[in-house]
Amino acid sequence: MSSIHTNASAMSALSTLKGINKSLSETQNRISSGLKIESGKDNAAYFKISETMSGDSSIYKAIDESLTLTQNAVSTARLGAETVVDLAKEFVERVAFAQGGTDETRADVQLELDALVARITTTIDQSTFNGKDLVNGSATVTVVTGISRNASGVISTTSVTFNEQDLGAILSALSGIDLSAASTSALMETALQDAEAQLGLAVESATALGIAESSIEMQKEFLGELTDRIDAGVGSMIDADMEEEAAKLQALQVQQQLATQALAIANQSPQNILSLFQ
Repeated sequence: MSSIHTNASAMSALSTLKGINKSLSETQNRISSGLKIESGKDNAAYFKISETMSGDSSIYKAIDESLTLTQNAVSTARLGAETVVDLAKEFVERVAFAQGGTDETRADVQLELDALVARITTTIDQSTFNGKDLVNGSATVTVVTGISRNASGVISTTSVTFNEQDLGAILSALSGIDLSAASTSALMETALQDAEAQLGLAVESATALGIAESSIEMQKEFLGELTDRIDAGVGSMIDADMEEEAAKLQALQVQQQLATQALAIANQSPQNILSLFQ
């Protein structure tokens, strides 16, 4: 039955066109933004997970930046300690050379030792990074390396610790070795033993700083890979499939044209009723 008050065909065509236009608008938004989930109304679960994980990724990146500063400080300290090791070796060699020598020989060697002490002093003074001094103390240094999240969603930090190295104490001990008082073979032997002991401490300091630097470097590598995995996981949940969206766009544009034509045809139906009265 035809009616001049109600055009069911036109209403159906209009409803179809509205649905197509809505889908077309959503597809165009996904193409322009590159996202298929922009808010909680798109997919509440994925939105919550992606926002949480994106927040974790940002935290990891900030921690990684902080670790870079610490790594540079430790690396600088390690370089200083290794340089002190080399200078301490020269110190031991010169003391060994002076064993059994004459007073004149010991005096000449003492001048060399004084020069080495001065070089060690300069090395220690320069072994800081951005004001961070790790070579004049023995305090424990705690470094935040990441976060962990429990089943309730509460986060806590993870950390590693290492000790500062007191190269200043080694310097003080080497400075106290004076061959010009050392008039007997026993005293010369004691001087050699003392110098050798300080060399051993310098080696231990360089080794400890090297281990700390290696640990921080490995943690930074892990954080880099971890944030990449998190970002990729978040992207798989919220990023739009551009190839799929492009195909949808073309299909919806065709559907839009057909629906528009169908609506035009349906709107012509009332005009056909007039022919019945001619």
